[in-house]
Amino acid sequence: MSVKSLTIYLFTVFLMGIGVAQAMVNVSPIHEESITSDQESLMWRKMIAIHGNARAQYTLGVIYAQGQGAPQDYYESLKWFRLAAQQGSTLAQLNLGVMYANGQGVMRDYESAADWFHLAAAKRNALAQYSLGVMYSNGQGVEQSFELAKKWYQLAAEQGHVRARFNLGVLYNNGQGVEQDYLEAIRWYSLSAAQGFARSQFNLGQMYEEGGGVKQDYGESLKWYQMAAAQGYLQAQNNLGRLYAEGRGAPQDYVLAYMWFKMAASRGVMTAQRNLIESAKMMIPPQIIEAQRMARDCEMRDYKGCDGHGRVAMPISITPQPQSN
Repeated sequence: MSVKSLTIYLFTVFLMGIGVAQAMVNVSPIHEESITSDQESLMWRKMIAIHGNARAQYTLGVIYAQGQGAPQDYYESLKWFRLAAQQGSTLAQLNLGVMYANGQGVMRDYESAADWFHLAAAKRNALAQYSLGVMYSNGQGVEQSFELAKKWYQLAAEQGHVRARFNLGVLYNNGQGVEQDYLEAIRWYSLSAAQGFARSQFNLGQMYEEGGGVKQDYGESLKWYQMAAAQGYLQAQNNLGRLYAEGRGAPQDYVLAYMWFKMAASRGVMTAQRNLIESAKMMIPPQIIEAQRMARDCEMRDYKGCDGHGRVAMPISITPQPQSN
């Protein structure tokens, strides 16, 4: 049976290239949990903000963006963020970029978003640097340039921004804006994966499975797929099922394979749906029932500890059982 699905996926940005799709910037305004939300404090903040206090202006922008102590009002939020940004508030500049990129309180305007992101990025704001990398990758508000995307991702990645590290890995993986370098891709994926980023874990699983930039190692591939699958990453669940079905990195186990295929298939992964049918052909009915139970239990545990612990012991048959007449 053919149960393979190997594609490079990205997060907020999906770069153009082999096996890669495209998406847009989508980040949320900064908020501060310590902001008090009573009407009296709102009145005093407005009085201070009207007299030019940038901090109060920024805080009002957050309050209206988040609807904390006042009805959510993006137009009002935009007004206060702009006043603070004009006085040099880095976070206000960042959030203005977000609002222009997302069309919140204003018509969507990528050029204005890029302008505000540039101001915040120049002051080493990692999220603004990352967002500029996305915009240069997609050619949104700026001329598309993978070289400049790499520059901004690198700056954000060096500050520990997990998605920037992932996207930088993708650039090296695809040879976009840089010479293709699988070892460098693995380095950035590994840093992001160590921060718990599922897509980096998935990509590492693929690279170890394919032997791209590293020695082919199905056990290592299985490990990374398991990490991503435990976070609900559907393609990792499908690929993990495939490794169990093929006996790569672990003993062949159709029950575990079916379990992972079942969970990915139930959420619309077409390859998993096909794999589920194929794996069922290699199982007897009690095994299918057990795998379905394990899938339900795994989902109830939010995909944690789904290694077959507590399963009902039964022999694994690698050939279909004859049908009785």
